[in-house]
Amino acid sequence: MKRIKRRYLLLQLDSGNLPFGKELIGAVWAAVTRLCGEHGASQTNLALIDYDLEEKTAVLRTNLATLNMVRAAIATITHIAGKEAAVHVTAVSGTIRALHQKTR
Repeated sequence: MKRIKRRYLLLQLDSGNLPFGKELIGAVWAAVTRLCGEHGASQTNLALIDYDLEEKTAVLRTNLATLNMVRAAIATITHIAGKEAAVHVTAVSGTIRALHQKTR
């Protein structure tokens, strides 16, 4: 059985009103579904790992095979929970520890 390789994305939120964690992951799922369809979205195994309202950052987990698809979908997000917002991928890493070291 082949091991699934994961990647962690550090996201920077640019919005006046910060969304809740469920609203953020819902917007990412919707963007992936619009771009790649239901089948493509099901292969991503997206998960919200960390969400910091004060720093306006979030950490998402996805599969290595679908990393480019998820990054492209995140770039298309313009609204979260009906409010204007932008989401930027600032770093990508294979481990959460290395991701936090890249941001320091």
